[in-house]
Parts: sequence; C-alpha cells; structure tokens
Amino acid sequence: VIFTSYAFLGPYMPDIMAFKGVSLSKYLSNISLSTEGIYGIPLGVSSSIVYLFVLLGALLDKAGAGRFFTNLALSFLGRYKGGPAKAAVVASGATGLVSGSSIANIVTTGPFTIPLMKQVGYPAKKAAAIEVASSTDGQLMPPIMGAAAFIIAEYVNVPYIDVVKAAAIPAFVSYFGLFCITHLEASKLGIKGLPREDVPSFFGTLKNGIHYLFPLGVLLYELIYLRHSPELAAFRAIMLLLLVIFYQEIRKAILDKKGFGFAIASGGRIIITGLIQGSKNMMSVALACASAGIIVGVVNMGIGGMISSVVEYLAHGNIFLLLLITGMASLLIGMGLPTTATYIVMASLTAPIIVEVGGLYDYIIPIMAAHLFCFYFGILADDTPPVGLAAYAASAIAESEPIPTGIQGFLYDIRTSVIAFMFVFNPDLILHNINSWPHALLIFGMALVGMSSFECFAQGWCFTRNKWYDIPFFLTAAFILFHPGAIAFFLNVDLTMKYYLFPLGLFAYGLVIFLQKMRIRAASMA
Repeated sequence: VIFTSYAFLGPYMPDIMAFKGVSLSKYLSNISLSTEGIYGIPLGVSSSIVYLFVLLGALLDKAGAGRFFTNLALSFLGRYKGGPAKAAVVASGATGLVSGSSIANIVTTGPFTIPLMKQVGYPAKKAAAIEVASSTDGQLMPPIMGAAAFIIAEYVNVPYIDVVKAAAIPAFVSYFGLFCITHLEASKLGIKGLPREDVPSFFGTLKNGIHYLFPLGVLLYELIYLRHSPELAAFRAIMLLLLVIFYQEIRKAILDKKGFGFAIASGGRIIITGLIQGSKNMMSVALACASAGIIVGVVNMGIGGMISSVVEYLAHGNIFLLLLITGMASLLIGMGLPTTATYIVMASLTAPIIVEVGGLYDYIIPIMAAHLFCFYFGILADDTPPVGLAAYAASAIAESEPIPTGIQGFLYDIRTSVIAFMFVFNPDLILHNINSWPHALLIFGMALVGMSSFECFAQGWCFTRNKWYDIPFFLTAAFILFHPGAIAFFLNVDLTMKYYLFPLGLFAYGLVIFLQKMRIRAASMA
C-alpha cells in the first residue's frame, strides 16, 4: 500500500524523496500485464520450482520425518552437556533442509525439544530462544533456503548449484555458532545431559526411520552430483517419498497384524494430508511473492533510482554504513513481510547499490554476496521484536513471554549478522573464485574456529567466566580467522600471503584458552 501510494504521490514529496510519479494506466500495465510486476520472476519461480520443494517438505512432515530427525539428534547428543538444546539445533538444521518456514520448523521440532530443554535446566525463555534461533536459521540451509535459493539464482543469473555452493559455508558456520551457544549456556548454568535411560537408542532410531533419508539423499544426489534441474530432482524425491510412505505403513500394518488394505488406506491419508498441507504452505509463499512483485514493479517505475540516491547519500560512500542501513531496512521490512518477500524487495532496492558503491571505491563485492546479505537480514526479522512471529510460536510452547524470548533469540542470532558482514568483506567465505577442495576446507575449518572464538566473547564464557583481558584475544582470533585479508592489508602484507596469518589467530585463541585453564587450575588448588 505504501509503495503504491508513493507511485502516485511522488511529485508531492519533499526534496530528495520526490520523483516524477506515474499515471494510473502505466501503473496497472506494469503491475498486472508485464513481467516486472505481479507475474515477475518471484511468482514464476515459486509456481514452477518452489512448490515442489514445499510439497516435499509437507509430505516429509506428515510422514513423521520431523520426529525422526529430533529423536536421531537426541540419541546422538542427548546425554551430553546441554544435550536437548544441541539436539534442537541439529534437528532444526535437518528439518530446514526441506522446510521453507521458520514457524513450520518450530512447530515440527519445538514440541519435543523445548520441554526437554526445560527438563534439564534451561530457563523457558532461553529454551524457546534456542528453538527460535535454530528454526529461523533453518532457512539458511541449502538446498531450499526458505524458497529463496531459486529466486536468488534467477536474480543473480547463475546456476542454482552456484547458490548452494555460496551459501553452504556461512550456513554451517552459523549453525555451529548456535551449537557453541548451547554448550556455553549449559556450562554457565551447570546443565547436564539427559539420563541415559531417557535417551533413545541411536541404532534403534536409525533403523526405524532410515527410510526418511532416502528421498533427501536422492534430492541432494540429483542436485549436486548429477546437476539435474531442481524441478526434476524434487519430482523424483517426491515419487520416492510416496513409495517410502506406503512401505512405512505396510511395515506398521505387519507389526500390528493389520491388513494390507488398512496399510494402503493409511498411506493414502498421509499423502492426502501432506498434499493439502503443502498447498496451504504454498499459498503464503505465492502471496508473498506476488506482493513483493508489486513492490518491485513500483520500484522499476522510477522509485528505485530515488531510493538508491537516498541510501547512497546517507552512507556517504562508506560500505560498512551502507551495509548497516541495508540490514536495518531489511529488519524493518521483514517485520511485515515473509523472508522471501523481504529478500526480493531488498535485493531490488539495495543489492545493486552495494556492488556499485564497492566498485566506486575499488572494493569488488560479488553480486552473490550482496544478495545473500539481503537474504540473511531478511531472515533475522523473524525473531526481531516487536513482531517476531517465530518468537511467538516458540514462546507458546515454552510458556514464556514472547518479547523477551524474541530479544534473546535475536541476541543468539547476532552471529548470523556477523557472518553476513564478513562474507561481503571476505568473499572467500562464499567460495568466490575458490575451486579446490583443500582451499575450501581450509576456509571452512578456520571459520569454524573463528565462530567458536566469537561466541566465547559474546557469551562471556569459554571454560570459565571471561576476564576483561580475555576479550581482546577472542575478538582478535575471530577477526583474523574470518577475515585474514584485512589484517594483511593493515600489516602491508601481500594479500596472496593472507592465509599465513591463520596461525596467528589460532595462537590468540589457544592462548586465551590456556589462560582460562590456568585460572581454573589455580582456583581448584586454592
């Protein structure tokens, strides 16, 4: 409504906010009859590709895959320190592989993980916030990425597999950061794991649900190894999942000594409810894409140039300030729009500006990094108060207050915003111009250690409570391991030698760990 009004009221706006405006006929033509409005790239991609993945996720959910992923994570991690919280992170990440919604992720895994987190000692607010953060970041996980991966591929004009490749390291590093948070929170609160008798058997759980992994395996094999189109890969995964559902119900019928007809009817009911749920889930995605198409259409009529000028003026050519403005705008717009729609709007408005301003100051920012930056901050709006719908969903399960839960979830998700800034300034993190496995694994490994160091700083705890002199070591280690190029530039070292600075970051991290271990030892001997 605001953008539509602005299209007609542009000539009456003051100074820098003014633009020539459009006629009613031009507005209607662009919005409803061209491919720059409602029927643009977002709606086209959502109807041809995204729907199949949303349907796959709904069928998996109705078949019981969500409970399987949760139990599998609990069986592996439940008995360790903060086990239920760690299981929530892993289960939400696994569910996020095919789920395009943070709220759907929460209602799938939250009813199992949140009560267990409270049982071992996590406060209700923190239990809900961990579920919010893990489920929200489920949209970062390839191959679906909250339905945005395919739209990003269209906007950036690259193969879909390139989007998956670029998004992989930031997503896994972000989840590892949340895993560290759950461990550090458990250490601070003195939380142990679940009793061994309450932890499901790993091999028993795997045996009872391994069939859920086959459709996902086929999906990833087709997308990554065979490089088939997303539509074909999703279609084949769905066909295999239908067979898996019938196999599951026939197996249950045999164990329960029920007839073959009962198994077929039960499998049919699961498929029908999955199809219905998938269609319902798709409606919100399609409406969001259509609404975003209206905004993009208005932007293309001339408002985009005005907004670009305003953003550039406010940033004064400072790339960091430009990114900060973009991030804040994404959070504000994301309070009223779903993640995919927020990305579409911000990518249309600011992604080209980020690349352009970087070029003006001889700082090359890949277009993929700019688009992923907009996407990441659009995701963070899901747990940002006062709206934060994901926080409301989790707080209802945990019986906590929604606003404090949202604030806590946002604090946990600061790591995600840090990663977004880092891959803009250090495109190595999105594997830009990196084509060898050893090189990629080096960057991935150092990023994991850097994230661990950053979370020790953010949580004020590593092996014991931080002293003031621990903080510079943690921050220095994290910065060097995330962005060695900046340190190389500061030290006037050739950028081709930047990776030789990694040992310096590891030394800083190792030194502060050594100091904390010495303090613990001294305290135990006192």
